[in-house]
Amino acid sequence: MLAQVLTRVALVVALALAVSLVVFVGRERLASLRTEWQPRLRQSAPAFALLVVILGLNRIMRQDGYDISQAYGIHMTEVFYSLEGDFVLLFRSIATPEVTTFFSVAYVYVYAFVLIFPVVAYVALSNTVVLRQLLTAYSLNYVIGLVFYLLVIAYGPRNVMIEGMDATHLYYASPEYIHLTTEVNQNRNVFPSLHTSLSATVAIFAYMTRDQYRAWFPVAVGLATSVIISTMYLGIHWAIDVVAGLVLAVVCVVLAKRLVGRWSLSAVFERVRAGDHTESVSGPDREQGEDGV
Repeated sequence: MLAQVLTRVALVVALALAVSLVVFVGRERLASLRTEWQPRLRQSAPAFALLVVILGLNRIMRQDGYDISQAYGIHMTEVFYSLEGDFVLLFRSIATPEVTTFFSVAYVYVYAFVLIFPVVAYVALSNTVVLRQLLTAYSLNYVIGLVFYLLVIAYGPRNVMIEGMDATHLYYASPEYIHLTTEVNQNRNVFPSLHTSLSATVAIFAYMTRDQYRAWFPVAVGLATSVIISTMYLGIHWAIDVVAGLVLAVVCVVLAKRLVGRWSLSAVFERVRAGDHTESVSGPDREQGEDGV
């Protein structure tokens, strides 16, 4: 069943990407990728590598971090429930099978598309700074989120208000999704909402690049909003988780903008190569003061 769900998600997202690249990126930028994609990816390789490593670590710790959570984590489910009460049950007033299907699609399909499309779109930009900032922001979201998941043990509304969530529960409407979500999430890890933080991160970057991709900005905000609301409508996250996710998104974007460009691995490699070349040309016995020191 997991393979079937993954295949379906991959096909839908691939189709959405193909259409969106033509609509939002444009043929001119796509054409430039034929000759420019290699240097752009080379410049962004460290940011890609960092994200891959962090995703791997995140997966390992999500699956095997239970002992750490039990030893050092703080149980916060009752605290969250006492603070916001039955707020998420307000969504029952708009609950219909069609609305539940819409938010189920948003939580799974739209979320995957929202994370992937900006990466491809920003590769199409001649300046790789935005791409590297986005990848770094993704990495920061996962790292900081993982720390909170290990230290804050909290279950979502669907595990607390079981009867009240019948009409909007993701697994009641689409039980096949449980095979996918259990691969990437644990039901004790809801604070903060990474669906919220990552979607909001994409929306912020869409605002930052509205001059390059003007049509994408309102679409990104709309899609991100649907994903964020879906987390509460489906009973997966508390409103507190969503607020924390929004704060996390802002923090990660600010940090990414400050970090990217401050250190350059390619510049370090160039200096090392230049140093080796100077050593080989001048030799170890050059006179003191020859290099200006």
